[in-house]
Amino acid sequence: MPKSLSQRQYAVKSRSSRALAAAGAPPRTRAGDAFSTLVVQIFRLNGLLLAAGDSLAEPTGQTSARWRVLAAVEDSPRPVAEIARMWGLARQSVQRLADELVKDGLATYSENPNHRRAQLFAPTPAGRAALHMMQSAQHSWANELGAALGETDLRQANEILARVLHLLSASK
Repeated sequence: MPKSLSQRQYAVKSRSSRALAAAGAPPRTRAGDAFSTLVVQIFRLNGLLLAAGDSLAEPTGQTSARWRVLAAVEDSPRPVAEIARMWGLARQSVQRLADELVKDGLATYSENPNHRRAQLFAPTPAGRAALHMMQSAQHSWANELGAALGETDLRQANEILARVLHLLSASK
């Protein structure tokens, strides 16, 4: 088996703690285990949230990805690169979505007085209508889940996630 294939397989297969220790990896602490479990839960949650977002956006003919790009310019026009930074996405993927939204008449590009080449992206009235429909559906969905989880627990979870985001952003 070629070395590169076995390395790719290693990225998917887990190795036992004993094998990792024999390879010189430091043992993971209890806090490290707890953080790793949190990361796995967030990855699983991300998939479920994207599916829920797609379901909420479907009546408007949109996806959660397109919704996210429209929502980023709800209050003010922005260059595509700024939207990508806001969401931690590749500029090229946001550019593709923005171009699709413009093609579908849900957004426009305009000249940017602060930058010759980076046009400003903004929703059209049809884009705002679609965005408001998605947001209305999201309000009902969020209210139902929020009530089931409880405001106090959700605020605590938000504080913890904000700390994780801060630590990860600072380590870049």
